[in-house]
Parts: sequence; structure tokens; C-alpha cells
Amino acid sequence: MTATYDVRIDVDAGASRGAYRPLWNWWGYDEPNYTDTANGKKLLREFTELSPEPPRIRTHNLLTSGDGKYALKWGSTNAYTEDANGNPVYDWTIMDGIFDAYVEAGNIPLIQIGFTPEALSADTGPYRHSWALNDAYAKITTGWASPPKDLKKWGDLIHAWARHLADRYGEEKVRAWPWEVWNEPDGAYWKGTVREFFDMYVVSAKAVKSAIPGARVGGPHTCGAFNNPKAQAFLREFLGYVVAENAPIDFIAFHAKGNPVIWKDHVRMGLHKQLRDIEANLAIVNEFPTLRHLPTVIGESDPEGCAACSARVHPQNGYRNGPLYGAYIVESMIRTYELSQRAGIEIEGAVTWAFLFEDQPWFDGFRDMATNGVDKAVLNGFRMLGKLKGEWVEAKSDHAIDIQQIMEHGIRDQPDVNAVATRDDMGVSILVWNYHDDDVEDGAANVTVTIDHLKPGSHKLTHYRMDKDHSNSFGVWKAMGSPQTVTGEDYKKLEASGQLAVLETDTVDASNGSATLTTHLPRQGVSLLRIDY
Repeated sequence: MTATYDVRIDVDAGASRGAYRPLWNWWGYDEPNYTDTANGKKLLREFTELSPEPPRIRTHNLLTSGDGKYALKWGSTNAYTEDANGNPVYDWTIMDGIFDAYVEAGNIPLIQIGFTPEALSADTGPYRHSWALNDAYAKITTGWASPPKDLKKWGDLIHAWARHLADRYGEEKVRAWPWEVWNEPDGAYWKGTVREFFDMYVVSAKAVKSAIPGARVGGPHTCGAFNNPKAQAFLREFLGYVVAENAPIDFIAFHAKGNPVIWKDHVRMGLHKQLRDIEANLAIVNEFPTLRHLPTVIGESDPEGCAACSARVHPQNGYRNGPLYGAYIVESMIRTYELSQRAGIEIEGAVTWAFLFEDQPWFDGFRDMATNGVDKAVLNGFRMLGKLKGEWVEAKSDHAIDIQQIMEHGIRDQPDVNAVATRDDMGVSILVWNYHDDDVEDGAANVTVTIDHLKPGSHKLTHYRMDKDHSNSFGVWKAMGSPQTVTGEDYKKLEASGQLAVLETDTVDASNGSATLTTHLPRQGVSLLRIDY
């Protein structure tokens, strides 16, 4: 590949392609007790600031028993215990702290019903799992993953929980909060049978709908379906059961994961695997004509499967600290819209399973949005997605790669230098990215963007950028000498470097309704060109 190459992008601001809706502003994490820490509250507010549409937040372990202290891949609220006579005891203290943080930040909880409280677990072995950075994933399956041994008590718990939320925050507000039942019951998160899961699902869904008429409930949050016969079979059987038994369901949820590896001397991403997972799950939904009208939620949609696996221990996760993660997010989210259109099924949301991890080394390579209160480059990819608004308009790049080719081969030859654009009453937003699966610096694009059918006149241009040298706190931290103690002015500098950088401001002459913009875009770089009328 030559050092630089020319790319032409044509935008027709007069050619509407339908309403733009942010499906990307959904996040999730295993550890609910990170939610109401100072850093957690800060990050939740930042999510809300990204877009006029409130972010959805999904967490595991909201009913898990324990002391409420956070730990990797673990959390607890101790909402349910029993007295000496076996009578239920509800305690919402820890739960209230978590949901108060969501409400105060302006988030919408995607409320996950799970996991089984210790007093209801049928498992006589260990209840809490152990987790170390080099542990095998299968070790997490302990008593919390057991089916509830008393579905009457379980249903009463769910009903009481829903009513508590409605009473605390207002029934009208809470009615708009979606509920979901469990997580990956086809994998390590469910120790019961398939039929036991179906029974638990129905009891849970009916309890929510009884407590809050009009509430939405969905599931089953199966694993990625590409080359996964077990996940495919479970989702088919679940949807078949829903149809046959007329079981309550308002959205269908599944997961999708990529597969990064170390190739030669660098990280190579596995975007094709994540897209294939989405495609395969949507194809299964399309097998059930009476369910095709339902929206879907990709409950976890990520470059790989373990947020709590540090890149220090798992080097294939080395993409997480710098701009590659942000470029991957932009590429994968835009392609998710495309897969939704191809399948004819609405994807309501795609959850990025990444939040933060407290009390961990700086930039240790967890899959998170911030480290020690400092935003990573990836969050600036989301910030640029958040500047799209209004309705899609036509955008074509002569260096775009067809999605079918990506799903078959990945992005392993030329990079995908691509663009999308939106228009609103106040102007036009153009998102341009240069993505390649290989994490190496190899060439950059000289991009020429031609925009037609602009409002005639002289307009303001703001050019936002995320790349190795912009909106990348990891680069600034390395330039500081990679310190593990950062205080005072250094902390302020690092914190500022985690925000979205303005590369340039200028004036656009569109006196004839057209304009041409140029920029130099390195690999794994993303630009947002905003023209304000």
C-alpha cells in the first residue's frame, strides 16, 4: 500500500433515506455496584450528553445475593433473603442506589431479571463464583445460575420489585423502562433445562406485566449464533415456544461478538464474526412470521466476549485503549443498521458491553469506556455518532467495502474508507472513517467530500477528529511515561485529552448549494464534519 491514497465521497443532502434513530447508545456491564460510584455516575451523565435520545443501561446481577461490593464479573444487591421460617424478606437499599444513579443521570434502565438469589437457588454447591484475570470462563457458573426452586416466590419477588420501582420513580416513567429475562441461558448463565428456562421466563414476564400494565418484556439473550448450533437451537426453540404458547414477548434479544487475534506481530480484529452473529440471529427471527414485527435488541454487541479480561493477560484485547476501538465501534454500528435493513427487522438497540472497572491499573486493557475517571478514545467514537441527527441522506465512497465481502473475508486487504450523513433543520453532519482489521499504521487517505443540495449561503464548519493524535487519552498517558499515579495538573490534562477534539473550524461557501471539503484521514481515524446553517 502506498503512503497515501485518494478517496472521493459524494453526499447528496437532498436525497433522504429515512429517519435517523440512534441504536448505538445502549451500554451494559456485569457489575451493577460500579453504577453509583463517583466515576460511574460521571460516565452515566456523559452517556446522556451524547444524544437527545436517553441511553439505555443493562446490568447483570441485579437480584444476586451478596454484600453489594463490586468485583470483576460480579455484583449483588441482596434484594431477597428469607427469615427463619422461610418467608421472603425484600430489601431494596442497594437496588435503590443503583436506580437512583440511572434516574439522576437521565438514563433508561434495560432491567435484567437475574440472577437467582441464594435463598431461592436449587444449587447446593458454592453460590458465588471466583474470578481472576487468567481464569477459565466456565468457572463462573455456580449457584447464582441455578433455576429458582420456587417459582411462586420468584414471581412474587419480580412483582414486588416492579411495584417498588413504580412507586419510587412513578409508574408512568417506569412503564417506559424495558424489562428482559436473564442472560445467555444457552451458555454459562443457566444451569437448568431449556423447559425450566421457559417456565421461569413466563412467570417473570407475567409478574412484570401484572405489576406494571403496559410494560415491555423480552428475551432470551442467547449467545452469538454464527457457527454456534447450541445458540441457534435455543433461540429457535424459545421463539417456537412463544408462538405455540402465546407467551408474552415485546422484543427479541440476542448477542453478537467478534473475534480478535494476535496475527504476526499485532492485533487483528474479527469484525466479520460479529456481523455474522447478527445476520444469523436475524435470519432465525425471520423464520417466525408472526414475530417479525417485533423489534430486536442485541443485548451485547462487541469485538469479543470478555470485558473483564485485561489486555495485559490477554494480548488479543490490545485494541481497547486507543483509537482502533473507536473506529471499530463506528464501523460495526453503521453496519448493524445495514444488516437491520437487509433482514427487514428493526434493531432497536445494540448494547456495547463496556462500562468501567474501579481500582484497576491505568489503561490495563479492560473493555471499558473510561479508566480511573478518564475517558478512552472509544467514547469519542460514540460522541461523533451522537452528532448525527434528523434523517439519513445519500453518502457514497469510492473506497467503501461491500458488507457481504466483509462478512466473508473481514477487512484484511484495503481499508474501508466510508461515510454516512444526516441532515436536520440546522445543518448537515457527515461521519467519515478509515477502518482496517489490522492494528498497524499503514497508509492514510486523502479524502475529498463533495456535498450537494446544501442550503445556499456561507455556513460554519466544525471538524471533529479521533485518531492516534486526537481525542486519544491513551497516547497522552504514554507520552507522560505511562504513570500509575496521576494527580493535579497531569490528571486535568489527561482528563481533557479524553474529550472529543475539534480538528478545525472554518467557513463553507455553499452559495450555489454545493461545497467541497478535504481532509487527511489516517487508518483507524474517524472524522465528523458538521456544517451549521
